[in-house]
Amino acid sequence: MDFFFPEDNLTRAVPEETKILSLSAETYPDGRRLRVNIEVTPFQKRPYIEILLHNANGEEVASTSIVEPLSWKLEFTMHIRGEITNPYTLNAKLYYPEGPTNEPIVFSFDVAPPQAEPPTDPA
Repeated sequence: MDFFFPEDNLTRAVPEETKILSLSAETYPDGRRLRVNIEVTPFQKRPYIEILLHNANGEEVASTSIVEPLSWKLEFTMHIRGEITNPYTLNAKLYYPEGPTNEPIVFSFDVAPPQAEPPTDPA
């Protein structure tokens, strides 16, 4: 099934040349959610992407899998489980089930603790 892309004049990479170009993350003010941005080379065949989030103790606190994305610019939210244990490491790996597989891209960051709401005056 082919889709029309407005950027159709782009050169699309074959699976062996498809890779993650950028990975970034930004925490929401509540300190429990993370906005993740991934940009992949424009591709001829849709890849799979596996994203894992680990805390400072090496424990997996969130994960997601993206199967055959339609676009090469992705933005999504991940929810952070457990206590805040900085620093956090986000690992993203692009692969194809029948090969090839790229080395994971790593992005490290700190999560600020959530800000307490100021008390309201009952008077």
